[in-house]
Amino acid sequence: MVIESLYSRQRFIHNDLRANQRFTTASTFKILNTLISLEEKAISEKDDVFKWTGDTYAIPDWNRDQTLESAFKVSCVWCFQELALRVGAEKYLSYIQNTVYGELKEPFNEKTFWLDGSLKTSAMEQVEFLKKVYRRTLPFSTSSYEILQQIMLIEQTPTFSIRAKTGLAARPKPKIGWYIGYVETPNDVWIFAMNMDIDNEKDLYLRLKLTRDALVKKRVIND
Repeated sequence: MVIESLYSRQRFIHNDLRANQRFTTASTFKILNTLISLEEKAISEKDDVFKWTGDTYAIPDWNRDQTLESAFKVSCVWCFQELALRVGAEKYLSYIQNTVYGELKEPFNEKTFWLDGSLKTSAMEQVEFLKKVYRRTLPFSTSSYEILQQIMLIEQTPTFSIRAKTGLAARPKPKIGWYIGYVETPNDVWIFAMNMDIDNEKDLYLRLKLTRDALVKKRVIND
């Protein structure tokens, strides 16, 4: 777990060694993938529609037409694989290198590289990446950033807003659960990234619970 203030640079870390260990990015890559897809015009608006082919997936929320916003929120793999085909491996390699995002091993499959272990990053690297996203210092247009900002929003109260993304790397043993994002408060922005071993999928809720508990304990948000 890493929680860091954007302005005061105050930082809290649980398990320093693991905070710098790289793991498969899984669906946390959808943050960068969304920016890339918008910039490359693989999709133009958050409400553009992905047409469901009728194939049945184990996750019920995937079995319908999707927008970019809904696909992001339910982590719809087939939608982002469709975007991956439109973007292409060469573009992905260029963007990942230019944004200094983790480690990408070549050659890689453009439809699975964020799922199969080809692309890995650490909690510390996720925090550094999210700082750039928030500050909009990466090579993306204002419209791409604004659409991403809209679809990342998961909670808004009078005192804080949370924008975040979960992830689950299902192929390693144990599986790796992720939760990354940032909290905007009236006086600061707090970036967070956590990952944990998942031995049983009934424990997936702990990604959010442990992060939220830590944010409350550090008085970033109120309960």
